[in-house]
Amino acid sequence: MESELFDKDHELFRDSVRGFVDKCVVPNLEKWDADRLIDRETWLAAGRLGLLGLTVPEEFGGPGETDYRYRVVIQEEIARVGASALQSGFSTNDDIVLNYLLRHADHEQKRRWLPGFVTGQTIGAIAMSEPAAGSDLRAITTTAVLDGDEWIINGAKTFITSGILADLVIVFAKTDPEAGSKGFSLFVVEDGTEGFTRGRKLDKVGLHAQDTAELFFDNVRIPRENLLGERGAGFAYLMQSLPLERLGIGIAAQVSAEAVFGWTMDYVRERTAFGKRIGDFQGMGFDLAKLRTAIEVSRAYIDRCVREYNQGTLTAVDASKAKLWATELQGQVVDAGVQYHGGYGYMMEYPVAKAYLDHRIQRIYGGTNEIMKEIIHRDLMKA
Repeated sequence: MESELFDKDHELFRDSVRGFVDKCVVPNLEKWDADRLIDRETWLAAGRLGLLGLTVPEEFGGPGETDYRYRVVIQEEIARVGASALQSGFSTNDDIVLNYLLRHADHEQKRRWLPGFVTGQTIGAIAMSEPAAGSDLRAITTTAVLDGDEWIINGAKTFITSGILADLVIVFAKTDPEAGSKGFSLFVVEDGTEGFTRGRKLDKVGLHAQDTAELFFDNVRIPRENLLGERGAGFAYLMQSLPLERLGIGIAAQVSAEAVFGWTMDYVRERTAFGKRIGDFQGMGFDLAKLRTAIEVSRAYIDRCVREYNQGTLTAVDASKAKLWATELQGQVVDAGVQYHGGYGYMMEYPVAKAYLDHRIQRIYGGTNEIMKEIIHRDLMKA
């Protein structure tokens, strides 16, 4: 069974995305990995083709497209060529940073910041995790103190996607230590602000082309109007945005699994051993049959979640299920893909080897899968 998520307009859009991927992405994959960075020209090229900032309203230079299926098309086409690092960067911009700005920025802030997300001139990051605080965000130590008409931010963040290139960073900081979950706020820190520095480009297991960095805030002074939304509402804002973030990770896992399975089938249909195609051996064939079934069943749930998101009814619990299930399945498919490619599956010239490195973070970021299980478990125990 094939997905029935898309209509003709989405397929026309796919033609533009595929052209961008074939022209601007495929020729640069090796260079990006070597540079540990995706060049800005790629972002600008995507902006010129209308592939970025789809949800930005027309008054701020965007198309105002709220149908998330167009973002799914982009993720599918990027997964087709194994460009997971680019997918991560685009998703951080459009599904996370832009989502916060659209939800919580005032009109003047939107006027200042949204147009660049459409053109590709603005690359965003969100700074939540800290060296001693990952999934437990209540444990962060970064602070923001109001001093007249300015906020003073002090602290350090780590594992920040797009941290090197970011022109704009949304910072999660503690504003009232005695207020519990209402003691956190969101702030926008722009590139070039005094006291804001970037640490080393982190050397990761995979996603080598995705610039991930440490960020430091040493008495960083920002205007009072760079508070995003209401003071003390930061934690609540995070909870509101998690469904889309986790859905995005689930979709990335799903489309990656589909791509890797396709590469694997191409290989086992061509490779021979003992006088026949290796895919004709029953042991491998049964495993592939199970994986294909799981992929199709998983896709049905992912498609349902996309529709629910479009309707505004996707819950945090259901998004957690999507993230948990699809990323676990992705791991199974990628591992099988490497195994069935044999020695070639361990060679970086084969995309399945790169997928093996890139996929592992999926079960960690956006909330570890252990956290996803806890969220689902708590919902089950509600009486």
